This record gives sequence, C-alpha cells and structure tokens, in this order.
Amino acid sequence: MFDYLIVGAGFAGSVLAERLATRSNKKVLIVDKRSHIAGNAFDHYNEDGILVHKYGPHIFHTNSKEVFEYLSNFTEWRPYEHRVLASVDGQLVPMPINLDTINKLYGLSLNSFEVEQFFESQAEDVSVIRTSEDVVVSKVGRQLYEKFFKNYTRKQWGLDPSELDKSVTSRVPTRTNRDDRYFTDTYQAMPLHGYTRMFERLLDHPNIKVMLNTDYHDIIDFIPFKEMIFTGPVDEYFDFRYGKLPYRSLEFKHETLNVEQHLAAPVVNFPNDNLYTRITEFKALTGQKHPKTALVYEYPKAEGDPYYPVPRLENAELYNQYKKLADETPNVHFVGRLATYKYYNMDQVVAQALTLYKKLTEKEESLKPKKPIIVGSTSIMDKLVPRDPAKE
Repeated sequence: MFDYLIVGAGFAGSVLAERLATRSNKKVLIVDKRSHIAGNAFDHYNEDGILVHKYGPHIFHTNSKEVFEYLSNFTEWRPYEHRVLASVDGQLVPMPINLDTINKLYGLSLNSFEVEQFFESQAEDVSVIRTSEDVVVSKVGRQLYEKFFKNYTRKQWGLDPSELDKSVTSRVPTRTNRDDRYFTDTYQAMPLHGYTRMFERLLDHPNIKVMLNTDYHDIIDFIPFKEMIFTGPVDEYFDFRYGKLPYRSLEFKHETLNVEQHLAAPVVNFPNDNLYTRITEFKALTGQKHPKTALVYEYPKAEGDPYYPVPRLENAELYNQYKKLADETPNVHFVGRLATYKYYNMDQVVAQALTLYKKLTEKEESLKPKKPIIVGSTSIMDKLVPRDPAKE
C-alpha cells in the first residue's frame, strides 16, 4: 500500500515525492510515461560527451529565497546570468530591448533619458491593455513590435499577438539602460552537475519507488494507494469530457559542430527569419569545456507533447470547467503547468508543489484525533465538566 501515487516525475511530482517521503514518512510511488526522470528539464551527455538539455534550454531563476534554498539541498550551483541576442534587420542586438538595442538598430547614440523619450514618441495610446499586441505597441510602438514580437509570437504560438492574452508579452521587459540580462531575478544559476543529477538526489529515498515507461492507467487498478497527485494535462485526466485544452508543442533538432563556439550568445532568437524560433548553445549555459559544441534548434508546432498552455480567454473558460471537476475529485491533487493550465516557470512550479505539501500536512494534522491535555492528574475535560464524586 502506497500513501501517494504521483503521476509525473518532473519538478512538481519530484518535489512532492521528496517532501512526503522525507518529512512525512509517506510511501510514494512516482510513475512517468517517459524513460527518464526530470520531465522537460531532463539533461544528459550526448554521444560526444557534451551535456545537453533534451527538451530545449532550461534556465533557472527565481526571486524566492525559499525555493532557491530548498533546491540547494540537492545541487550545487554554477552562477549564470542569461543573455539573448535577436537577429533583426541583419544585425544581432540585445533582447529584451534595451538602450544598446535601439542605438545599434538605428545607428544612434542615445542616453537613457533620450531612449525613454524615443519609446514615448513611438508608443501608441491603448486605452485598455487586453492582448499581447496591446502590451508591446503601448510601450514601444508598432515598428519595434513588428521587428521583434509579431512574427516570433506567430511562430511560437501559431496565433497573432492580437489573439493572445496580454500575459505572453508582458513577461518580456523593455529597458532604458544597458542591462542585457534576460532575467533580473535575485537568484540566477544553473545546477552545477545538471538537472538530472539534481532530480536523482531529490528522489533518492527508500520511501520513494520510481516506475518509468509507465502509463498510470496501466497500474492504477493493481497497485493500492490512498491519494493521487496528478501533474499531467488536466483534460486528459478527465478523458477530455469538455473537449481538448489547446497546448503548443515543440520539435527539437540537436546538432554537434566541430568547433569550440558557434553563437555570439547562449541563445539567439530569430523573430522574422527561418522556421525555428531560436538556437541554443549548451556549453554557454553549463560552462563545460569541450573542443566541440552542441546546439539545439526549436521548431514550434501544434501537435505533439504538450509544452505551453495557450493563454486565450476561451481556453481559460474551458479550463475552469475542468478545474471545477478537479476541485470536486476527492483524494486527487492537481499541480504543475499542465495540471493547472498555467504558463509557469520552473521556480513557480516548485513553489506550487511546496505549497501543496504544506496543505497536505495541515489537512492530516487537522484529521488527527485530539488527545486530552493532562495537567497533573486532572485532564482538561475535568476542568470543563464539573465532577460528581458520587458517580465515580
């Protein structure tokens, strides 16, 4: 008998397995359809001995001290601040857009105050910010929107930015200084020995049993358990009762080159050229020394493994129907990007898992029978109910 069956060995499932096993002494079975742990963060050494991320680059960053310190129990870190260039008008310029981006793109020599005025002169007045297009044109105007965002978003999501919720492009800032870091979070680092090694340490406990290449449907009637934690697509769990929730998928083309370095930055975006959205050079992320280099090209697609929930109003309404079912399903807990249909970063998934663990422990404590408090030889009940010696 397992206390918990956890479906999915990515961040959400593995963090909860670790907490339940080590802190609550629960017996946990964690299953995954894939042949490996770590979900989309899985990394491995390719045939040339270069550490690569199988499912595209995973860059860890967070403002949460709790999340960073928690994961630090399972990995050492390599300090790393992510930088991205975008190929626009035949030039490679910093992305997100900053002071250097504008000066290089237009052959100017503006300072921070002048570039702020430049953005204001280009910005369009949008009374209500609803879509991803609204977000960008209201900040930097239509020309920069078309150079950097419009076609990239169309490739990535299969939709025009005017059809997507504002949250998509709101994730990308615009800067008036020369800060070329992609993220500005307090904690920015990469697991020193890779994500898979970190997950191996997360799941290294005698109370945790891992089954890979396993669909939970195949074992659910044969292995007894008390509660389930589900991290897969929520619509799939309910057999698509209200229809399929839209997700975007990705296809990855990995390549090894016989040179030490190929790109001018760890990642280069291609908003307007090529069918792929970006190229990543892994050695820039990991710091590995090797005479060859490994790249991955990302091709967004509509079908395939679900990666990104598509943020549109009608999709949110459909998800809310599934959420109502999920909330009404006893002893099943839904957590993670796919199970809650949210475009979460890795640290947000870890935070969500830690929060769920706290709720589970609080629930268990509340269900325990309350023992009477003994003060000397008199219980608390004796103090509340007058004693009648004649009846004793």
